[in-house]
Amino acid sequence: MPIRPVAAARAVRRVRALSFAATLVCAGTLPAFAQAVSDDSAFRVAMQAAERGQPVAPAMQSHPAAAWLEMATLRRNVATLPVADGQAFLGRHAGQPVAEVFREAWLRALATRRDWAGVRAAWSPSITNTALRCIELDARANTGAIDAQWTRDVQAIWRSSGASLPDTCDAPLQTLAQRGELGDALRWERFELATAEQDATMMRAIARNLSASEQTLANDYAAFMQAPHARAAQWPKTARSRLVASHGLARFAKDDPLAAEAQLPAIASALGFSEADTGRVLYQAALWTVASYLPDSARLLAKVPASAYDERLHEWRAREGMARRDWPAALTAIRAMGESQRAQSRWIWFEARLAELTGDRAGAQPLYRRAATNPDFHGFLAADRLGQPYALCPWDFAPADAAKRRIAADPGIVRAMALYRIDRPGWATREWTAALARFDDDQRRIAVQVAQDNGWYDRGVFGLGRQPDETRLYTLRFPLTSQALIERESRRQGLDPAWVAAEIRAESTFNPNARSPADARGLMQVLPSTGAGVARRLGMPWGGAESLYDPATNVAIGTAYLREKKDMYGLPYVAIAAYNAGPTPTGRWLAQRPDMDPDFWIETISYRETREYVARVLAFSVIYDWRMYGKAAPLEARMRGTSDARTTAFACPAG
Repeated sequence: MPIRPVAAARAVRRVRALSFAATLVCAGTLPAFAQAVSDDSAFRVAMQAAERGQPVAPAMQSHPAAAWLEMATLRRNVATLPVADGQAFLGRHAGQPVAEVFREAWLRALATRRDWAGVRAAWSPSITNTALRCIELDARANTGAIDAQWTRDVQAIWRSSGASLPDTCDAPLQTLAQRGELGDALRWERFELATAEQDATMMRAIARNLSASEQTLANDYAAFMQAPHARAAQWPKTARSRLVASHGLARFAKDDPLAAEAQLPAIASALGFSEADTGRVLYQAALWTVASYLPDSARLLAKVPASAYDERLHEWRAREGMARRDWPAALTAIRAMGESQRAQSRWIWFEARLAELTGDRAGAQPLYRRAATNPDFHGFLAADRLGQPYALCPWDFAPADAAKRRIAADPGIVRAMALYRIDRPGWATREWTAALARFDDDQRRIAVQVAQDNGWYDRGVFGLGRQPDETRLYTLRFPLTSQALIERESRRQGLDPAWVAAEIRAESTFNPNARSPADARGLMQVLPSTGAGVARRLGMPWGGAESLYDPATNVAIGTAYLREKKDMYGLPYVAIAAYNAGPTPTGRWLAQRPDMDPDFWIETISYRETREYVARVLAFSVIYDWRMYGKAAPLEARMRGTSDARTTAFACPAG
C-alpha cells in the first residue's frame, strides 16, 4: 500500500476536518450562524498568520473564535505590547478562557519589564499557578503594599512544598527574609517538607540559610538522606531526627532493600523509632523487593507492620504469592485487604480462583457470580467461567434534536470545536472546561456527543464519569471510526478487528493527530523509528514521521507491528504486553513465570502501566465486539489465541 508523503498527509487531515464540519452543517447539527466554523482551512491559515505576526484576513473578525486570533497576535508581540492594549483585551474578554490564557503570558511580560503597577492591574485572584502568584507578590512588594496579608501569603508559598519553587519566588522570599519574617522555625518547617520528599539537594539549600548553630546538624541530616551513615545514631533523639532517619533509610531501601533493612535496627534503637518510622523503611524495602519478585520478598512483606500496609502493598503481597504459585499465601493476602479493596472486580475474581485452587470449589462459585456482574476484564473472565453472557447494560442516551442544537450553538462549545479542529487542543480544552462548568449533567452529556460529532473522541473519556450511570454510555466512551479500514488491515494481518479497535481506543481514543511525550503518533501511537522499521521490513515506501498522522498509514503499520508481536510470542496477551512495554521486560516476565495461566501472568506483570494496559485492551476487545458485531469471542479464548469465533452474547444482569 503506498504511503503518502508528509505534505499529502497534512492535506488529507485538513480536507477530512473541513468536509466533516461541512457535513455537520448540512445535517443541521451546527446552527446557521456558525457555518463559518466549517471553514477550518481559513481559520487554520488565519491562526498561523496571527502566530507569525502577519495580518489576518478582515473576514475572520466575524469568526466565532476571532478572540483567539487576536490573542495569538498580542501574545506574539507581548514583550513590547502597550499596557493599554493588553488591559483592553483583558477587559473585552473578561471571564473568558481566552483572557486567562493571555493573562498568563501578559503577567510574565509585565514582570520582565518590572511594570509592577501593570502586574497588579492585570492580576486575577483566581490564579493558582505558583510562579504567577510569586510575580504578584513581588509586584505588591515593589509598589509599597507589604502588609500582614502579604507576609502570610509569602509564608504560605514557602510552606506549600518541599520541592524547589519557581525562580519567580526568589524575590518575594528574599524580601521576606530581609524583613526578618523567614526565621529558623519556618526554614525547619520547609526542611521537613523536603525530608518527606526525600530531596537531599533541597535540604542542603535550606540548611545554608539556617542560623550557624543549626547548620551543622541540618547538613548532616541532608548527608544522611543522600547516603545513610553511622553518625545518625548520635543525633538528638527528636521527632525531626526520626523523620530524617526513617525517610533516609526508606530512600536507601529503593536502591538496596537488604542493606537498608540491616541498618534499621541500630538507628531505630538509638533514635527511638516509632512503629510508623520503622514501617516507613520496611514498607519501601518490601515494595522494591517484591516489585522484582526477589527471593526475600515474602520475608520482608511479613516484617512490615500491619499499620504500614496500604492498598498498594496488599496488592503486591497477593501478587508475590501468585508469582511463587503459593495459592494459600495469595488467598490470605487478598482476605487481609480492606473491605472496599477486596470488593474490586479484580480481587473478587482472584479470590474465587484461589479458593478453587485451594480446594474450595463451592466457595468460589458465589464469588465468580459476583465478579461476572462487572463489565470489565475480570468480570468477563468470570462470565466465561460460568458459561453465561457478558454483563453489559448500555444506556442509550438520545437527547432531543433541539437540545443538541442548543448545546452545539453554545458560544463556548462553538469556540472549543473550532479550536480543536485546527489542532489547538490545549486552547480547545480551556473553552470546553469553561463551558461544562455552566452545564447540568444532561447538557454535559450532550456536549460529549457534540464533541464526538466534531471528531473529538476523548471527550467521552474526560467528559463523563461524574455520575455512576455514565459508565454505561458505551457508544460515547468507546468511539468507533474507520471501521472499514480497521477490518481491512486486520484481515490483511490475520488479526481480530475488535482487538485492533481496542488497541486504538487504549492508545489514542481514536484521535489520528495524537502525539505522546515519547513521540508516538497517530491512532495506534506508532513511534517513527518503529514505523520506518516496519515499512522497511514489509517493503513499503516510508513517508516519514508525519505520515503516521494519516489513519490509513498508521493502521497499516500498527497492525503489521502488532502481528509481528503476535508471531514473536504466540499468545495475544503477551503480544499486548510487548506492544506496550517492549521486548526486554516482556522477555524477563516470561522467563520469570513460564507456563503460568494468563490471568495470573498478567496480574504479576511488574509494571503497573503494562499490567493495567493488557487487562484494559482485552476488556476493550470485548466491548468493541459488542459495538461492531453484537456478540463477542470468549475472552479466555481470545487471550490464548485459540478462537476468534463470536459465540458469547451480552445481557444486562437482573437487578
